Amino acid sequence: MVLDTQRERIDPLITFFAGFFSKIHPDVLTWFSLLFAFLAGLLFYDSNPSTEQITHYLLFASFFVFLNGFFDAIDGKVAKLTKKASAKGDFLDHALDRYADVFMVGGIALSAWCRTEIGLLAVVGVLLTSYMGTQAQAVGYKREYRGLLGRADRLVLLMVFPVAQHMFNVTLYGFTIMELVLLYFAVVGNLTAIQRFISIIKWFKNQQ
Repeated sequence: MVLDTQRERIDPLITFFAGFFSKIHPDVLTWFSLLFAFLAGLLFYDSNPSTEQITHYLLFASFFVFLNGFFDAIDGKVAKLTKKASAKGDFLDHALDRYADVFMVGGIALSAWCRTEIGLLAVVGVLLTSYMGTQAQAVGYKREYRGLLGRADRLVLLMVFPVAQHMFNVTLYGFTIMELVLLYFAVVGNLTAIQRFISIIKWFKNQQ
């Protein structure tokens, strides 16, 4: 999955929605995205197999993941449309995105749906993937979005898999559906980080 590479295709749609929020400062939208991530993580953490069909926490969490992704997508566009784009706003956006990732993935990792060791590896994979992307830009290379698992991909999976877990409260080969998505983050996330690392190293060699 490489949804992060399709940004140009959905840019007109993001621009359309951003127009409705042009009177709100983009930094406020960034903080809203973090709030929704926190709420999603809290619901993931509080959900469990025995009460899910009563509480529907996974469905609410999936909705808050969507809101996190939505506001994270439009804050930068609003900044450009209103000519409020700045290095400070870009830093705030990337910093809060990392907290948002930890809230959402960590909420599942610490929940009754997932074994802690799998959750820990998933968090490591998610953070290293994002770090390699931003660090590439920091050393003079372009912002690195390529790879098997970008942030947009993770958000889509965090919206779809909780709904699947709610609808089909089953285990597959001893893993819950929620645990499978974190296992995917753990394996593919770390592979993506390595992929981006190699890409940056190759760029350094070409510079020489």
